[in-house]
Amino acid sequence: MSLTGALTRRGSAVLVAGIMVAAAAVAGPPLHARAAALAVPTVATTAVADETGSTTALKGFAIQSSAKLTDSPEAVSSPGYRPEGWHAAGARSTVYAALVADHTYADPFYSENMKTVPKEQFQVPWWYRSDLTVNDTSARTYLDVTGVVSAADVYVNGKQVATQEQIAGMYTVHELDITAHVRQGLNTVAFRIKPNDPKKDLTSGWIDWNPAPPDNNMGMVYDITVRRAGAVSLGDAHVITSVDMPSLSSAQVTVKATARNDSDRTVTSTVTGTIGELTFGKDVTLAPGETKPVVFTPDDTPQLRLANPRIWWPAGMGDQPLYDLRLEAKTDGAVTDTAHKSFGIRHVKGELNKDGARSYEINGHPLLIRGANESPDLLWRWNPQEAADRITHALNMGINTIRLEGHLEPDEFYDMADKAGMLLLPGWECCNKWQDRDEGHGPYTAHEHEINRGSMAAVAARLRNNPSVISFLIGSDKAPSEESASDYQKALEAADWTLPVVSDINRESVLDYRSGLKMTGPYEWVPPVYWYRKDDGGAEGFNSETSAGPSIPTMDTLRRMMTPGELQSMWTNPEAVPYHRAPGTSFETVGYFNKALSERYGTLTSLDDFVRKAQLSQYEAVRAQFEAFGRNFTDAENPSTGHIYFLLNSPWTSLHWQLFDRYFDQGGAYFGAKKANEDVHIQYSYDDRSVVVVNRRTARTQGLTAHVDLYNTDGTRRFHQDAAGLTVPGDGGRTVALTVPENVPDLSTTYLAKLTLTDSTGKEVSRNVYWLSTKPDVVDEEWGWPMNRTTSYGSLDGLNRLARARVSATATSASTDDTTTVTVTLTNTGTGNTPALLTDVHLVDDKDRPVLPVTWSDNRVSLWPGESTTLTATVRSADLADAVPSLRISGWNTDTVIQAVAAS
Repeated sequence: MSLTGALTRRGSAVLVAGIMVAAAAVAGPPLHARAAALAVPTVATTAVADETGSTTALKGFAIQSSAKLTDSPEAVSSPGYRPEGWHAAGARSTVYAALVADHTYADPFYSENMKTVPKEQFQVPWWYRSDLTVNDTSARTYLDVTGVVSAADVYVNGKQVATQEQIAGMYTVHELDITAHVRQGLNTVAFRIKPNDPKKDLTSGWIDWNPAPPDNNMGMVYDITVRRAGAVSLGDAHVITSVDMPSLSSAQVTVKATARNDSDRTVTSTVTGTIGELTFGKDVTLAPGETKPVVFTPDDTPQLRLANPRIWWPAGMGDQPLYDLRLEAKTDGAVTDTAHKSFGIRHVKGELNKDGARSYEINGHPLLIRGANESPDLLWRWNPQEAADRITHALNMGINTIRLEGHLEPDEFYDMADKAGMLLLPGWECCNKWQDRDEGHGPYTAHEHEINRGSMAAVAARLRNNPSVISFLIGSDKAPSEESASDYQKALEAADWTLPVVSDINRESVLDYRSGLKMTGPYEWVPPVYWYRKDDGGAEGFNSETSAGPSIPTMDTLRRMMTPGELQSMWTNPEAVPYHRAPGTSFETVGYFNKALSERYGTLTSLDDFVRKAQLSQYEAVRAQFEAFGRNFTDAENPSTGHIYFLLNSPWTSLHWQLFDRYFDQGGAYFGAKKANEDVHIQYSYDDRSVVVVNRRTARTQGLTAHVDLYNTDGTRRFHQDAAGLTVPGDGGRTVALTVPENVPDLSTTYLAKLTLTDSTGKEVSRNVYWLSTKPDVVDEEWGWPMNRTTSYGSLDGLNRLARARVSATATSASTDDTTTVTVTLTNTGTGNTPALLTDVHLVDDKDRPVLPVTWSDNRVSLWPGESTTLTATVRSADLADAVPSLRISGWNTDTVIQAVAAS
């Protein structure tokens, strides 16, 4: 088969071609002694499965810089070659990730370790080499290549089978027919990978999220697989579903695939399919080399009309059932290929409302997008448990949607989201080669347009049947050019894409694609009252990326990521540029955030004081953001329809833009979001003092009573009011319970508001505590990048004069083979009037280190004297290493104590 034929993807062409000038060889620095020794790295040989229809992922690679080699490509890629002095790399590994794994370089997430790594060594190609064994050479063998950053020459057993002009682009997919090159026994595949430059290559970068790794993620980020097939192969298997609305009582499924005859004779193949207990099939006659579509529709296959289908719902709205499509091609009595695809049945609507904002419905129910922008590991190290933990943490906070800006995770991530009920908004990246209307990034060459089309075709094929995916964003900060948008449109149509396509996140449009999203930020600290405005980044429309800026981790994490000197500088010299912010950007210092802390909470006195005030500030800021969008969701005019917190997590150890940190520790930001996103929630409005109940359940709730109490910092109560008989509509509906008077006699400048919501039996449904000021925060009406400036600060320094509170705890643990659940009851045992404000509980080991990750039912709670609350924490039993954890209890005005947990 010709090279062009060999590069034709299964059922959809994603061939790319072009010309690239080879990088000049630049010698790298001396490597670690272990790497310099002439040892052969231990890399597992991949045993390729014999069965037709099987797919086998390569287990790993030996890698080395081309600058260190004099051997020819033919020699390097031949079986028996000894890669002496090379480095071992995982199946999905960037170059730098491999050098960190073998300790050539120290932990990149600590201090400025990553900054000191010489970049010159990554400006030349690197070799990736892998051995595999094949027992049966009678079947056809294909090498499926994707996830190469940024391009690669490909060799098999000493023969070049593709060039870097053809294997280009991180998201393109290439099918290489290597049947003629494969021999029985030991075989070798090798990739000479070109350096990555996100400003020039259609790959991935980091913009201002954090410093870029020194290799720019050069390497492999997805699996390279070997696939076996017979005379007739199947490709492009997928389904198209539609649901009868609004009843959801029936659904129609169309099954599509392609059949290709790779033999030299005309054949008739029987293609059969199953979806659960449903079966169907047909014969397909194919001339030599011919490819034909294979389609089953409800019209010709009535069993594809489903009565009472199992409908897929987002988490909290229903179950997440999935269907399995399995196809099989049988030719001359033998199975020659198989295909499998899981899918869900649901109805997604994402139109622009009368105010021009994108508004989503799922299965006929309106849905406020409570989202956050997810990030993979900075080095693109795939860890399925960590990915699952990110989704779990998001769901635990009440996040219902994850945006993926350009960092499109491996396929397993989308399967995890499907099973968990997490909605996804994937799309391309801003501020680099993907944004082809930027100077220096576009317009694209003909070769780049081919990569662009191939990328969209491949990603659409990957994502079209994942029920978690509800849109694709073909632009980020800007819409693409009309030519690129046309590329996307053709690729999406060819892939049978049926979901909304969003032009960009910044109110632009291109062709017939519209945005309906605003990208106004803010990205820096703003006071809570800001979020209630109906302009700029406030709670109206769909804010595509926004947050109150810095998110200082817990002290435990800070000490894991920075030196004592760096920690000291962070609070004493806030205008300095810490490496763990975003050097060289608009967000490089913590100065503005530190000023707000000092102005509102009082002068910073120590590192501990800085961190505790930061947690308090982050709790109130993040809670206000989610609460404001929740309150305004059902407004008749200019409602809020969604917002994406920037970011959900950080790809490394960071001082900003994260709801939880790199190690999954949870601070004020996490629990502020979790509090705001309760299913049935009572909240205070900073703009008009209304107390509102929001109901995120699908059904209405009734018989509720709201209780509001205001307290001076000495604990005396100055206001109390109840509102009984409340009914709240479902699907994000709200009811105003009461409005707090503008002037309350004898209220201290800093005061506390306790809001509780009880049901008809008196059981507490929701509880929310605010620290407020009679002196308001005042925000400048004029927008300025990256936030509206605060011209006058509220006065919350009265919190520093809260009397000390005493909190006691009882705790027990219960374990299964998989999980351990710790049940904690906290009680404010003080005899006065002072509440224990924002009491935090950490599970710790015998060295006082947090046990992470952990899922809390609630935390950072505030209790008045005599009040109790019960919390649960769930961890993986394996993470405890058979030990019983202890509790570390601390708070704003409580002493830190360590308490044992009783094993049950």
